[in-house]
Amino acid sequence: MVDFYYWTTPNGHKVTMFLEESGLDYNIKPINISKGEQFVPDFLKIAPNNRIPAIVDHTPVGGSEPIAIFESGAILLYLADKTKQFIPQDLRGRNECLQWLFWQMGGLGPMAGQNHHFVQYAPEQLPYAIDRYVKETSRLYGVLNKHLSDGREYICGEYSIADMASYPWVVPHERQRQDMSQFPYLSSWFERIGSRPATQKAYDIAKSINTAPTVDQNAKSILFGQDAKTVV
Repeated sequence: MVDFYYWTTPNGHKVTMFLEESGLDYNIKPINISKGEQFVPDFLKIAPNNRIPAIVDHTPVGGSEPIAIFESGAILLYLADKTKQFIPQDLRGRNECLQWLFWQMGGLGPMAGQNHHFVQYAPEQLPYAIDRYVKETSRLYGVLNKHLSDGREYICGEYSIADMASYPWVVPHERQRQDMSQFPYLSSWFERIGSRPATQKAYDIAKSINTAPTVDQNAKSILFGQDAKTVV
């Protein structure tokens, strides 16, 4: 059994998609980040970065004590290795998958996240910041579109954690001011993943947990007002 500490963000969706695809038994423990639940001491023992998602695997391979893991990329890699699913088992394939997983973690996610912030949530419109992050999001979409242009259905050929990591960050493409018609191969990939039953189940779960996905002023102060004092 895996305890899954979750909220309805792109990084949260990644793990739900894996869990639904793999058939692992899991128990969702919602952490409402808009209400500050990520600062509860018991959660911080599992996720010291006060961010979701996180997991506790109560049945790790080898039968040792439970293992706690935070950071969505690390969780996907751990679960893929645990189940031997959704990651190539040969050296070259595995390394290709890891490169694209890290590409999402270091590029697509952070840049799209900054895009979201300055376009949707910043208290004032800053044209330079908006232009910077909208363009960089576009560049990253272009990188993935070009990669998919060789006829492959998924990022590494077969469906993998690289796809699960990237898909949730493309879902809000309209809010990112991206025109999917400019990325035909990416668009086909996006539709292909969206049609998977596990993907649909993952997003249905999100709707059932977060029934009012709004960010009010109090939530903004919690989500965007942190500094080193928050950690202390």
